Parts: sequence; C-alpha cells; structure tokens
Amino acid sequence: MSAQPDSRPDEDAARARRRRLVWRVGTPAMFILCGALFAVSAEHSGGTDLRGGSYTDLASVVQAERNDTNELTDEVADLTAEIETLTAGLGDRTVNRYQDEIDTLVDPAGLTPRTGPAVKVTLTDAPQDLIETTDRDQNDLVVHQQDIQAVVNAMWRAGATAVTLQGQRVISTTGIKCEGNSVTLHGVPYSPPYEIVGIGAQEDILASLEDDRYLDVYREYAADPTGGVGYDVVTLPRVTAPAYEGLLDLTWATPMATPSQDNS
Repeated sequence: MSAQPDSRPDEDAARARRRRLVWRVGTPAMFILCGALFAVSAEHSGGTDLRGGSYTDLASVVQAERNDTNELTDEVADLTAEIETLTAGLGDRTVNRYQDEIDTLVDPAGLTPRTGPAVKVTLTDAPQDLIETTDRDQNDLVVHQQDIQAVVNAMWRAGATAVTLQGQRVISTTGIKCEGNSVTLHGVPYSPPYEIVGIGAQEDILASLEDDRYLDVYREYAADPTGGVGYDVVTLPRVTAPAYEGLLDLTWATPMATPSQDNS
C-alpha cells in the first residue's frame, strides 16, 4: 500500500497567498473610503463646526436661559390663576375672610400693575475698548449689583409705589445677583445697560437719589473725564409697571430671634 502525499503544505500556502491578497486590496480601499468621508464632511460643513446646537457666545447663552425662564414664569402664572379660580369657588367663611385680606395686600405686595409718573435711572458699563486697554481697576469700570440696589433702595425710601428693573417688577423678596458680566433678576440674566424705573412723586425720588451717599461715589466715577461707568436720570410722564408674576415662597427665610429668645 503506497503512502498518499500530504496536501496540507499546499493548503497552508494557498491560505497565506489569499491573506496577502486581501491586505493588498483592502488597505488601499480603506484609505480611499476614509478620504471620501473627509471630503464629504468638509463639503457639508463649509469650514464650520458640524456639532449643531453648541453656543459660541455669551449672548446666545443668556438668551436661551431667558427664554427657558420666561416659559417657566408663564407656567407659574397659569397655575396661580387656576388656584385663584378654584379658591374663589369655595364658600367657606374662613376662606372668604382670608381672600379679602389677600385682595387688600396684593397691591402693596406688587401683584397688581401700577401706572403713574416715574423717574428712570440708566446704569452702564464703561466702553469695551476702554475696559480692554486701560490699566485702571476693572471693578471701577463696570456696574455691580450694589450699584443697582442703591438706586432701587433710594427709590423705595422716596415712597415709590412700584419699581422695575429691566421691565421686571421688583418686590420685597426680589434678589439682584451679579454673575460674571451680567445681573440675574428672578432667575433671568440681563446684560447692561440696566434701566431702573420708579413710579411715584418725581421730586421726592430725584431728591432721594441725589442725597444717597453710595450713589455719590458712583457718580464720581461716572463723571471721570477719562471715561468710566455711565449714569443717566430722566423723568417720564406716565409709565406702567407690570404685576409681579413669579414665585412668592420664601424657601430659605427664617424668623429672626428676639432678645428674649436669645436669653432663654
């Protein structure tokens, strides 16, 4: 019986040749495919970022946050109106008594519109080119939340019946917060110029602004002949301040302890 020749070496050689053929053909094909994908991307992008929806400037971020906040504010207003409608439908005497008290307080609380003569104060940052080129302290060239608060407080002291900032009603629980180069009011960020309007006796408001010591310092910076923050005051014959429509809950407020409680 004769031995059969071993065919495995021939099969192994054939497999090796096929693998080399696949690499010789596949590798150039892969490079060609990658090049085509890069070309398509470049043509459709036009040299711009293909990642849609990314914000590249502060103004876009501020506007987006403002739109979101406005939507939430509208939702709060709708829910508040629904609550008032349901409450008005109750016939309980206790509820009616509390409702009468609420009706008495909504106006001084800022929950109803107010119309009358007014004084408008406009605060602005120094020109951007001055901020970027000067050696002066940058804090002296921009409006801070303390500056805005000083104007609002001066108007309150003068007996203003309503105060607005950027058209938003300011009430007793309003917080004015500085975040970077913008100011946040009721959760909405605003950039300068900042317009504060006080409705009331114009002469009293003007006198209160003029007598405020903090604003005296601000006005000195505004009067710097080399440039600085802006300060402008005008009287308006008739202005309507909208009602406040935001949240009224005091989430973090706690009663202050009286002296007798401290000693106990």
